[in-house]
Amino acid sequence: MESMAKRISYGGLIGAANSLFGGGGGMIAVPLLQKTGLDEKTAHATAILVILPISLLSFSVYAWRGYSDFNVLIPTAIGVTLGGLLGARLLGTLQTKYVNITFAFLQLAAGLFLLFR
Repeated sequence: MESMAKRISYGGLIGAANSLFGGGGGMIAVPLLQKTGLDEKTAHATAILVILPISLLSFSVYAWRGYSDFNVLIPTAIGVTLGGLLGARLLGTLQTKYVNITFAFLQLAAGLFLLFR
């Protein structure tokens, strides 16, 4: 039962971060999912799965409030789809060590960008 409560709590944190930061929930989802016992690659893949419902809900709220720019939808969706396919293929072939290094680098780069922009 403790594991279920932990997963619900972590899910709440992931959902809040994703909604508040527009998709940043994945950055905390992976380490939190690992704390529930998932291995690295499974945590990365599962993070995408658990982010989907809250992303759809967040989008609905943002769109309802007029915060969404639909002019960028098609070209960005094409890029995101292609990038997602590439990333999914890479996750299946890269060693966990390189996935960790890449993930850490992206988190650092995102943090530095926000700090110094």
